[in-house]
Amino acid sequence: MTFKSPAHRGGPRRGRFEQFAEYASNFTSSPVFFLLCLLVVGFFVAAHVAHLGVELGLAAGGSMSAVTLLLLALLKNSEMRAEHAVQRKLDALARALAEMNKDDHSPAFEDLRRSIRMEEET
Repeated sequence: MTFKSPAHRGGPRRGRFEQFAEYASNFTSSPVFFLLCLLVVGFFVAAHVAHLGVELGLAAGGSMSAVTLLLLALLKNSEMRAEHAVQRKLDALARALAEMNKDDHSPAFEDLRRSIRMEEET
C-alpha cells in the first residue's frame, strides 16, 4: 500500500473519501459545528465545576480529544489539496511564460526553465 497525496489519489473523479473530506471540512467551518463544540466544552466545564462523576469528565475530555484528532486529519487533508491546487496553477503559469519566451535565452528564462524542470518532463 502506498500513501499518496489527496490530490494524486484516484483519477479525474473524486473518490468517496475526498467527497466526505470536503463535506466534513465545510461542516466544521459552519456556525452549527462551532455551536456543537461550545456545547461539548460547556458540558466539560459544567461537569468539572459541579463535581459530577469522574466518568463524565473523562467522557467529555475523551470526546474533545477525539474531535481534535479528527479535525487535525481534516485540516491536513484540506491543506494538501489546497497546496496541490496552487502548485498546479503556478506550474501552468510558469509553462505559459516559458512558452511565450521560447526563443529567449536570458538568465531569467533559464532560471524559469530550471525551476520547472522542463527537461525532466519531456
